[in-house]
Amino acid sequence: MINLLPPEEKEKLLLEKKKILITIFLILVLYFLFCLIFILFSVKAYSETQLEFQKALLLKTEKGLGDSEIKNFQEKIDKTNSTLTKIDSFYQQQIYFSEILERISKILPPEIYLTNFSAVFYTKEKEETGIKFSLSGFAPARETLIEFRKNLEKEEDFKEIYFPPTNWVKPIDIDFSLSFKIEIYGK
Repeated sequence: MINLLPPEEKEKLLLEKKKILITIFLILVLYFLFCLIFILFSVKAYSETQLEFQKALLLKTEKGLGDSEIKNFQEKIDKTNSTLTKIDSFYQQQIYFSEILERISKILPPEIYLTNFSAVFYTKEKEETGIKFSLSGFAPARETLIEFRKNLEKEEDFKEIYFPPTNWVKPIDIDFSLSFKIEIYGK
């Protein structure tokens, strides 16, 4: 098809086409903005409705809870707090055998070695609770055993340190035994 229109008319037609395209584009943009605004208002209205519903539900729930239920909750909380306090005090008063062994190994002279270690829990009249430790071992000389006894006596947690008299009979190659206590709950 041959276009026999003069160039001025061609330009007018081209300008008309551009105007129509721009108009269509602007209408689409306005339509999109209108839809977006409509969606945002719908979301806002829905959110406000849900907020009011939740407030009413909360108010109804608060009114529905009676004083007896609140007291029951408070009693449960107090009971749980009491239990947690007891558990905490139990853990605070634990004695760890590894720490005691470490302390004994630090005060043990290098020439002495232990052959036996035992620990027994004891309770006296529900006022005193603790652990009684019994140790036995080998000391090459009486002087090193005396040094070990002095080191044990310096430890303030070790109570009632007892070396039997048979430990002191031989001057060398001594198979010794001893006992001491550590109080957990003292008087």
